[in-house]
Amino acid sequence: MAGSQIERAFSLVESLTGEPEGLALQTLAERLEIPKSATHRMLAELIRLGYVRQNRDNSRYQLSAKLVALGFRYLSSSGADIIQPILDRLAQDSGELVRLGVIDGSRQTWIAKSQGARSGLRYDPDMGRDAPLFYTASGHAWLASLSDADAVQMVLRQGIADPAQFGPNAPRSTDELLGYLQRARERGYAWVEQTSAVGTSALAAVVRRPRTDEVIGVLSIAGPSARLAPTRLPELAAQLLAAADELSAASQASELFA
Repeated sequence: MAGSQIERAFSLVESLTGEPEGLALQTLAERLEIPKSATHRMLAELIRLGYVRQNRDNSRYQLSAKLVALGFRYLSSSGADIIQPILDRLAQDSGELVRLGVIDGSRQTWIAKSQGARSGLRYDPDMGRDAPLFYTASGHAWLASLSDADAVQMVLRQGIADPAQFGPNAPRSTDELLGYLQRARERGYAWVEQTSAVGTSALAAVVRRPRTDEVIGVLSIAGPSARLAPTRLPELAAQLLAAADELSAASQASELFA
């Protein structure tokens, strides 16, 4: 891969974030598309700095707890303590997974969540990753706040994953996507059913900065389609929009939305 040393180092760290069992040197070198020798030098430096460790049993490389600690330290000092109670209350009221994504340039990254499901099926994906814009409620909610042209450009900039990975109701073209966005604008929130995966549904609404009305985040409720039936939409949407308004007010005291 092209790029500076620091870009390669961060790509290496990102490759390890989804691999709790670790990765072998050869696998990392192949993912980064750089020689094993260069990969080994980066790993040695990251080990020295305490961000990566090597498993003594299988020689695989894993992230250390240092990055996790840094993340929690940042969240604890950036206003997450103001935001989390709002997410917890919405999760409790809805009985489903609640997630908050923040907008940073052309990216929407899920940074906080609260799980309201106490039994039965639980939808609980990983945090810290960018929301796919093309087929998620979170993506649609943000795109619906843009013009059609800007929304399409944003999707193309992120890229569209393999359609084989989508749910059966995912849009199959930009025209179908624009239809989803128009319905989201009419409702005031995005709603998807089995677009990300079979058996899952979600609704999402944007969080805006007070005074300027700038979109700074997206709040969503997600769970099994069997529980998020269309008949529940009026109730869930009211709860979602009320919580989004609370987050908007709380954003003034949180560095997460800076």
